[in-house]
Amino acid sequence: MKLAFVVNRVETEGPTFTTNVLAHRLHARGHEVFYFGVGQLDYVRDGRVGGLGHFAPVGDYADPEAYHEALHGNAENARPVYTDELDMIYLRNDPGEDAADRGWATNAGLMFGQLATQQGTIVVNDPYGLSHALNKMYLQQFPESVRPRTIITRRIEDIRRFAEEEGSDIILKPLLGSGGRNVFVVREDDHPNLKQIVEVIAQQGYVIAQEFMPAAAEGDIRLFLMNGKPLMVDGKYAAVHRLSASDDIRNNLHAGGSAQKAEITPAMLRMIELIRPKLIADGMFLVGLDIAGDRLLEINLESPGGLRGAGILEDVDFTVPVVESLENKVLCMRNYGNRIPNKTVATL
Repeated sequence: MKLAFVVNRVETEGPTFTTNVLAHRLHARGHEVFYFGVGQLDYVRDGRVGGLGHFAPVGDYADPEAYHEALHGNAENARPVYTDELDMIYLRNDPGEDAADRGWATNAGLMFGQLATQQGTIVVNDPYGLSHALNKMYLQQFPESVRPRTIITRRIEDIRRFAEEEGSDIILKPLLGSGGRNVFVVREDDHPNLKQIVEVIAQQGYVIAQEFMPAAAEGDIRLFLMNGKPLMVDGKYAAVHRLSASDDIRNNLHAGGSAQKAEITPAMLRMIELIRPKLIADGMFLVGLDIAGDRLLEINLESPGGLRGAGILEDVDFTVPVVESLENKVLCMRNYGNRIPNKTVATL
């Protein structure tokens, strides 16, 4: 098959990124893989959708690092690639990464992806489902029992009242953001500084005020779901227990956190059963859940990372079932065409 990943910028994709390890696995299985930077997408006169496709030359690459080096060393040979030759487009650009300096890019992947589905190209995660889940407000569409108490506002008075009602620590973070940027824990004795903290976050838009989950002090668990179910190989879950650095509440690994094996509890699995129906209904193929205790902190839909790290911890390769699932989706499309909607194919 021919597959194109949509990323923020091709030149900033790292060798250990989940996108790259998936691309390497696809290449090793004989598939043609392209990268589109979200600023290099095109809609051409005859209705085709595509972009400037970056690719690694034909060859065997021992590991993702070697594949990454070949891909980036072949930039001068990038060529236009369109839906008439693509079987699938995989949207893995992070809108939050572009929000500050390239606001025009935040919705571009979705808009081009929606047009691509009309050309008979599979797009994952489903771009129409993603359009309703561009930011952390998506979490509020799930049952109250699986998520922290939350308000979303730009009004300092509402946030101050929420903090008083909680009577303890709260979390403040931007509605549109990723990677643990501008995430604050506000202690009871920090309330006099609440206005200044809110003003910093509000520069990016709306502010999420959330109950503080004591279990988060012990880190959170990034667990991958594929087609609505926990991703597993040989009885092992694709999951990482992320620990924050010292008293930093952010458990994101590139924010200074560390990782260890994760224990997936029956309570977590019961929670997944509650959220699974909506993820499937929205066409969410591969997502990353951030879990503290038995509560869901965030759902990462666009470009969840950590798949390779989970594989290293568990000594298995989680890319294999992901790629096999993508192959099965293409097989389905080739046999059924547009008789099955993209949103359904995305989670088969």
